[in-house]
Amino acid sequence: MAMEIPAEVRRYWLPILLFTAGFLFQLLVLPRHFPPTHYDVLGIERFAPVERVVEAYERLSKEWLSETNHQPTVDIIKIRYAYELLTNPILKRDYDLYGLDEHLDVLERVKEQYQKEHFLKIDLPLLKDSVVSLTDDAFNLLTYESFNAAIAEEYPLIILVYSKGSPRCAQFIEYWKQIGTRLDGIAKIAMVEVGDSQLAGHFTEKGFSKQPFFRNGIPAIVAYPANCRSPSCYMRYPGGLYVDSVVDWVATSVVGLPRILYYAKEALGPQFIGKSGHHKVKVIFFSSTGERAAPFLRQAAQEYSNYASFAFVLWREDESQIWWNSLGVESAPALVFLKGPGTKPVVHHGTFSKSEFTEMMEEHKHQDLQQLRSDTSLELGCDARGHSRAGNDAAIWYCVIIAGRPGVELSKKRQILRKAQDQLIGAVDGSTTGNVDDLIEISSAATAFKDERLTFVWLDGEVQKQICAFYLATDFSGACGPRGLGDDNDKPEIFIVRFQRNATYEALKAEKRNNLVEALQGQHAYASQLVARYKGPDEIQEINRWISQIIRDGDTREIPYFTSKVPDLVPEETSKEWLRSTKSIRSAGKSLKEKISFRFQDYLTDPRIGSTLLMCGCVSLGIIWLRNNKPTQSTRQEKTPKDRTKRPRPKLSTSLFGQPSESIADVEPKDARQWEMSDSDSD
Repeated sequence: MAMEIPAEVRRYWLPILLFTAGFLFQLLVLPRHFPPTHYDVLGIERFAPVERVVEAYERLSKEWLSETNHQPTVDIIKIRYAYELLTNPILKRDYDLYGLDEHLDVLERVKEQYQKEHFLKIDLPLLKDSVVSLTDDAFNLLTYESFNAAIAEEYPLIILVYSKGSPRCAQFIEYWKQIGTRLDGIAKIAMVEVGDSQLAGHFTEKGFSKQPFFRNGIPAIVAYPANCRSPSCYMRYPGGLYVDSVVDWVATSVVGLPRILYYAKEALGPQFIGKSGHHKVKVIFFSSTGERAAPFLRQAAQEYSNYASFAFVLWREDESQIWWNSLGVESAPALVFLKGPGTKPVVHHGTFSKSEFTEMMEEHKHQDLQQLRSDTSLELGCDARGHSRAGNDAAIWYCVIIAGRPGVELSKKRQILRKAQDQLIGAVDGSTTGNVDDLIEISSAATAFKDERLTFVWLDGEVQKQICAFYLATDFSGACGPRGLGDDNDKPEIFIVRFQRNATYEALKAEKRNNLVEALQGQHAYASQLVARYKGPDEIQEINRWISQIIRDGDTREIPYFTSKVPDLVPEETSKEWLRSTKSIRSAGKSLKEKISFRFQDYLTDPRIGSTLLMCGCVSLGIIWLRNNKPTQSTRQEKTPKDRTKRPRPKLSTSLFGQPSESIADVEPKDARQWEMSDSDSD
């Protein structure tokens, strides 16, 4: 049978809980966050000068050597550690200013090693000197005077707060050099020594005791983004002191560059190649280390976002055969460009610099068969409002378009049209071999392609359904319009558009006839357009013969000038969610999440918590006691006799004039008397 909780305990559970929490906080939690200082170990006042430290240590050391001394070795080690720390000028400065003590691991190791040994066997000194040596020019040391000018520059500024006597800073200084090299071109780096208390104290935090401190110790990293010009809007680095982590934080959170994700072999096809834009070149990096993308690669991903999509793959030896068979990659590091369906991957093995990568991106940023889109139509010469790729002097030019809904059938037709384009390129370069008659038949197309009067493109008929239906003179079916409208079969179609520039309009502009030109300039001068659809077989030679015949006829025949309003191309790059801008900067570099987590830790060091809990316990105890005693007082009042009787309320009646009148039955006449009743029945 379970033990029943007494009624008094159940009644006063809240005060008991508050009292218990208050005492536990004062006796257990608070002392752990306020351990004895090294000055307390030596028995001297805090911030005592070095002379007082030496005197206290000499006094205690004499006691060790006395025959009557039985002080444990662990206590002697603590005293020796405090002495070495507080007699080192740099370590004492850091400890007094910010509570920095980076050698506690040494203290714990020595205590464990010599706890059962005699103190004379301890290897002294306990602390080894570790001084950070660097030159001002190489690391851009900031002073209080140069600080405001440094944060006013247009580049983001990354600052390392360090101490000359810190072993962690001495180890991290080589990593800091690598970080500076990787951030070259996107951010500048600088350093601040904690001895400059006026400047270094600006980056500290302050708890309830108002003592400045570095929450994660030193070295500490802070950043001023490019849009930050106030000394209080810096950001604190919250992660580990690793080169890859620091560079990723600066590139993503400070500069605002996009991340380039890693993909496994199972996800690369469906998640990256399948879901990224059909018109974009796929740029795939193979890494053997698993490090995140360098900042200059992220810059390229941002600058070429309209042309290419970027991905990383971690190279594994057990998957090497898969990558060799599919992409032709032999080893990592490697860089692969996929320039459309059916095209041979362009592979670059080995490392590359920023300039080399920029050259490769400029060379391979377009697919072999480009997509006709709103932001490329003028560049490709497939827009009636512009001119051909040959320039303004060309009066007639052509655009071969394959239109269809994205899928297997469109990919096959794109490969065929791309091969037809490659055949013309070979004919121009003289590298194509074959029947002489066949080469003559495609010579017109080859010449037009060489003169940049002929362009090959493909059109997404599902997105660009309006212009697709306009050119093909059809409704939303087959090659145009979305799926699900009764046409389940994808039917990509090839057609050619002949553009002819308005020579009359250009002549008027050249002669500067303002009266007519101004009237014409109010309307946009569209080029004349004629469309021819291909109905032949899907053979490369037949397609090029057909194109050559169209060009010969279009260049030699007199064709009437026809213009019509062409539907505008729909912008396809409506959003770039993967391109994240710089985070909003908060004063003192704290986000809401950081504030919540750090504030909870700070409360554990607040000495007011325990006394507040005890006070709340007293208040709740008094409230409960008063509530429990109220029923007793009311019961006593009910038991007291009632001496007073209630006075009956007179009944009032309202007269005609609104005045109360006494009832006749209630008033006794003045001359009334009582008759005595007798028992006789006589008259």
